[in-house]
Amino acid sequence: MGDIIGILALLIGLELVLGVDNILVISIFVSRLPKETQQKARVIGLALAMVARIGLLFLLITLAELTDPVFMHFSVRDIILLAGGLFLLYKAVKEIHHTVELKDEHPDADALKKNTFSAVISQIVLLDIVFSIDSVITAIGLTDHILVIVTAVILSFSILLFFAKPIGEFIMSNPAIKILALSFLITIGITIFMEGLHKEVPKAYIYLPMGFALVVELLQMRYTKNKQTLKNGNKDA
Repeated sequence: MGDIIGILALLIGLELVLGVDNILVISIFVSRLPKETQQKARVIGLALAMVARIGLLFLLITLAELTDPVFMHFSVRDIILLAGGLFLLYKAVKEIHHTVELKDEHPDADALKKNTFSAVISQIVLLDIVFSIDSVITAIGLTDHILVIVTAVILSFSILLFFAKPIGEFIMSNPAIKILALSFLITIGITIFMEGLHKEVPKAYIYLPMGFALVVELLQMRYTKNKQTLKNGNKDA
């Protein structure tokens, strides 16, 4: 029993760490929807992503040959990672262009039509499947108790749902943080693509620089806020 609880805690921690990617993706995608539908998109997107991850778990268990080559030396897993990495790169670069060029300030009619509720949900689920492959394979390697893995997925997604809105709104209200988050997605996209090419990239090489850059940006924001407060205080005096 103690071993099962330990594995469950480990899996929840793993899902939460990897869930940062989900929050970034959801924050970027739902920001293209009207304010009144954004929370609904977060809930439905995360719920469907959770179902897709559980479905992927059973699919990977059933298809043990998923890592066998099906095209040249690429397996089904490799092809999914390659396609997902390229798609994530495309979306991140496109969003950075939209942000820098202020296209969201005056969106055209065609852009509004493309950002439908169903399109945003489908993109969230699609990218979550890509993000899920490594975590699901790792979970299967840690334990053969399927119920434990499913429980970890459900609990971690419940926690992500609680934090998705405040974190997402914070990112969207600070352009510098938004661009930094999109830059993270570019890094993650490259990493996923490299994994599809059988080039393993240690996760520490990714998350540590990302965390450092985030801390530096938060300190810069704090400095700017304190400087503005001091300036306003001098004016009042």
